[in-house]
Amino acid sequence: MKKGYQLTFYSEQNRRHDHQPVVEWLLSVAKQAGIRGATVVAAAEGIGHAGARHAARFFELADQPVQVIFAVTEGEAETLLAAVRQGSVPVFYTRCPIEFGIVGGNADAVDSSSR
Repeated sequence: MKKGYQLTFYSEQNRRHDHQPVVEWLLSVAKQAGIRGATVVAAAEGIGHAGARHAARFFELADQPVQVIFAVTEGEAETLLAAVRQGSVPVFYTRCPIEFGIVGGNADAVDSSSR
């Protein structure tokens, strides 16, 4: 078991940075930082920080709300947040303390070699 953070970034499907979707940019930066896992969750609807409603429509998914979720150590969280700041990407995030690990099967061998 490790202690760290759940780092969640919130965006929309159509938001872009450096000619690519923000979601893809975040995943690329995480990979470069050595972060090995992430979950991307597409939501049906959300309300942004400015109060605007964002939703996936039948013919148009561009405004669909998306979350990119990482379970990371404190150092990985700081590295990822620093990269986002350096890239000047305006993206809302949350950081919550968590405990994480792998259970079941050959989890002990996998967990001891990860991170």
